[in-house]
Amino acid sequence: MSGPWTEWSHVLKVDPDKPLPDGVTYEDIRDSGTDAVMLGGTTGVTAEKMARVIHACADLGLPIYQEPSNPEAVVVDPELDGYLVPIVLNAGDVFWVTGAHKTWLSGGGKIEWDLTTTEAYIVLNPDSSVAKYTEADCDLTIEEVEAYAMVAERLLGQKIIYIEYSGTLGDPELVGAGRDALAEATLFYGGGIRTYDDARRMAECADVIVVGDLLHDAGIDAVAETVRGAHDA
Repeated sequence: MSGPWTEWSHVLKVDPDKPLPDGVTYEDIRDSGTDAVMLGGTTGVTAEKMARVIHACADLGLPIYQEPSNPEAVVVDPELDGYLVPIVLNAGDVFWVTGAHKTWLSGGGKIEWDLTTTEAYIVLNPDSSVAKYTEADCDLTIEEVEAYAMVAERLLGQKIIYIEYSGTLGDPELVGAGRDALAEATLFYGGGIRTYDDARRMAECADVIVVGDLLHDAGIDAVAETVRGAHDA
């Protein structure tokens, strides 16, 4: 299952609803060594905020992908490399499996199909905003996570499976089992990565780690340490 993400080990997620820390620039993001930038957030993201950050990232020389959290935040912009659209496999509210996507398509907006890829999310931190927002069933065993991963790849044809612990560091055994259940799809992992050791540990059991809140909370030097950890894994 080809795609540029098969060559990545570290992705930095920038939330358009949150400011960069004092003294940090978008050029610093480029210099951190991350392989790609994903633009998205669970709440508070508008099309106006998204467009502003897309423009700020346009000249970084990095792949820039939008991860829309709701149809109203989708921005069509030639400066983007593509769209990574979540579907939450273990959502209790079907809106986050297909409903939001139907709403998006029913709105008559222009869809860049050649640039659009879905991500099959498995959300596992019940205290996270995304879990509450989607009413996700987070009480999953390793075997259930493996099954979700296989359903995503083998039945739904997903190229990216995304295990999301959002705000807390996940279980490496569970994440590794999810990856091992896949034949060709790429396993993304996100959640709680704050140090070199966190990044290296999770990068050893996932194909790609996604670091997000750390940028806004701790700054670019902390992000650069996670890049080093991912590349050393």
